[in-house]
Amino acid sequence: MLGEAAAQRLERGDCDEEVAEFEGTQGEDLRSPVRSGESAHGASFLSGPPYPVARVSDAGAADPFCDAPEQDDFSRREFTSPVAGYEEEVNDSLLRSADGAAERIRTLRGILFDRDATLVLDVPYNGDPSRVSPMPTALDAVERAREAGLALGVVTNQSGIARGLIDRAQAEAVNRRVDELFGGFDIWMLCPHGPDDGCACRKPAPGMVLSAADVLGLPVDSLAVIGDIGADMGAAAAAGARGVLVPTPVTLPEEVAAAPLRAATLLEAVELLLATQPDGDSE
Repeated sequence: MLGEAAAQRLERGDCDEEVAEFEGTQGEDLRSPVRSGESAHGASFLSGPPYPVARVSDAGAADPFCDAPEQDDFSRREFTSPVAGYEEEVNDSLLRSADGAAERIRTLRGILFDRDATLVLDVPYNGDPSRVSPMPTALDAVERAREAGLALGVVTNQSGIARGLIDRAQAEAVNRRVDELFGGFDIWMLCPHGPDDGCACRKPAPGMVLSAADVLGLPVDSLAVIGDIGADMGAAAAAGARGVLVPTPVTLPEEVAAAPLRAATLLEAVELLLATQPDGDSE
């Protein structure tokens, strides 16, 4: 039986995927003790490890956590891959051009993972850490990326907070459990706003990806976004990052068709990205 969020996607063609945006100080060392801050773009960030307690204001749109409406025109807009020359088909977990040669792009420095239905099973509006379970291959995927020396982040929009279905403490407890399960991420971002709050940073807007690049001190085109819906891919494309779609049964067919890159599992998505590294940079 589908959860509420999944059912809404099928019925409305809408995405209730949990996403978020943060921005921070460029070049900051994320492996130093936890800190919070605010970027030139006005949004706040949290960095770790370990996963920090969110410090959230009550300033409405100025809240350091920001979410755009869940139903808007550009959440289903067309997008194209920001990486010229790429094919849309993934064959044997490798991206290949028409002549069969593996394409190469700028060295990958970091991956931003969607949380629900990408890293962990989608439990709609989950406020219970005991219900956190990894998606198939997710643990291996994150470890593979970590072994390759990549910066790792999670971006999650928890509109259940705005809806009154969970509170911030519950959302943070779930995120801590995810962080613990996966061995720690370099940065976490969470947005508590709802569909009527009018913020513009919800994927597929590029703010999340641009902000993550700012926080990590990395060029945006050295980052990849991995997620399960078109909004994840749209955010990557709009920002100039690369994106890999890992579809689930509730991913819309048009999202699968439009994805610049796709893989059957999260581990395959990570391997695909590493396979397109310049020679000598895949480890």
